[in-house]
Amino acid sequence: MRDAFHSLWASLSSLPHLGQILAATYVVYLVLLACYIVLQKREPVATLSWILSLAALPYIGLFVFYLFGPQRIVRQRLRRGRSREGLGTYDAVGAQDDTCTELARVGQATTGLPPSTATEVDWLVDGAATYAAIIGAIGQARRHVNLEYYIFEPDHAGTAMRDALAERAKAGVKVRLLLDAVGSSRIGKRFLQPLLDAGGEVAWFHPRQLLKPFKRPWLNLRTHRKLVVVDGEVAFTGGINVTDEEDDSRNPNAYRDLHMRIRGHVVHSLQLVFLEDWIYATGQGAGNFRREDLFPPDVPRRDQGTIRAQVLVSGPDSAWEAIHRLHVAAIQEARHRVWLVTPYFVPGEAARMALTSAALGGLDTRLMVPRQSDSKFVTLAARSYFDELLEAGVRIFEYGPRMLHSKAFIADDHTCIVGTANFDHRSFRLNFELSMMYNDRGLTAELDAILQQEFDSATEVVPSSQRPLWRQRLPEAVARLASPLL
Repeated sequence: MRDAFHSLWASLSSLPHLGQILAATYVVYLVLLACYIVLQKREPVATLSWILSLAALPYIGLFVFYLFGPQRIVRQRLRRGRSREGLGTYDAVGAQDDTCTELARVGQATTGLPPSTATEVDWLVDGAATYAAIIGAIGQARRHVNLEYYIFEPDHAGTAMRDALAERAKAGVKVRLLLDAVGSSRIGKRFLQPLLDAGGEVAWFHPRQLLKPFKRPWLNLRTHRKLVVVDGEVAFTGGINVTDEEDDSRNPNAYRDLHMRIRGHVVHSLQLVFLEDWIYATGQGAGNFRREDLFPPDVPRRDQGTIRAQVLVSGPDSAWEAIHRLHVAAIQEARHRVWLVTPYFVPGEAARMALTSAALGGLDTRLMVPRQSDSKFVTLAARSYFDELLEAGVRIFEYGPRMLHSKAFIADDHTCIVGTANFDHRSFRLNFELSMMYNDRGLTAELDAILQQEFDSATEVVPSSQRPLWRQRLPEAVARLASPLL
């Protein structure tokens, strides 16, 4: 067999101009692929990074690009179709008003979701308190429970949540569970069977399609949202997945994280976010839903809520990068302080400029990240930005030893943004994310108190010119090169 292979290769090598043919084929391949990447109109640095990677690794690079390269999903048709299909037009659940802030107007323009209000918002710190609150709300459900999660593990936390859902489904409550096919890949049919037997529905977001010909896999485009809506009256969202890794009652090293329980008119917007994702994943039409169940008339009207609230969604189906844009806009509007807490910090140029400008302008500008995240490569990339930020006057804190997983932002004394989105390229451009923006002094003061405790227990980073070249500075610089691809 080996002799036959060598004979074939010798025969091919003797063909005239074989080298020129192979070289020409490679050039054509690279030009065509480069044109495709350029037409995606991403940031020049990211575009050049992909092109150079493909040029250096022509075969492996093409496979990686096939799995993880730039992809767009046209879901705007679902947004346009909401009113036609009867899921809810905003002349019914709320419209623009003349008193909303510029940030709220930008939020509506980039997401299609108008400013709204909440009657109650409760901060839920860490997993134990969050799971208890969600399971308690599920136990009181009368009409439906809609859930969407990136990570839902078949462990103690996941089993407790599943059993609570199955109990309600047996009682006739409509239960819909939407799971990300990659983040929740450890869940199998056996684990879900009690819920399915009770009448619950389960759907998968972007199932893996590696073995399906002519089907490009969506490995790089995940729903990173964590959302629960009960009876259209109360909603939960934030950074906490369903996993023992975040259950501080069972795991002393559980992630430090933040979630919210929300009541009021803004729950309508959160309901629409879930329904759009559910319809996208399942292909079901609006005829499968009863409007009076989804949007109960007894939910407070927008003018009855005292907390100004705005739902922010972003994902690869929109070029506006709404959550990214709102963070940058809020930083630019700030006059006194900017506090940012994130587990993954890989900023783009606009965000980096906004943060350093705030610090240079004398604002109390702080960044808190984990001392060591669950990705060493991302930790190195984040630290590569520290020198510039410190020089501008940004105070940087590293939280530990627990992994910091909170995603929170405060501008001045009235604006805060909390949700599922990390401060990196993946959250801003690739993942389907969900954040809440509030304009309320009381709520911001409560978040201030929570974050102040974390700042007090964190270690402040100080500038140093003595950091080792080979163990720190060079690995950080190398990791930074891959930032546009992270």
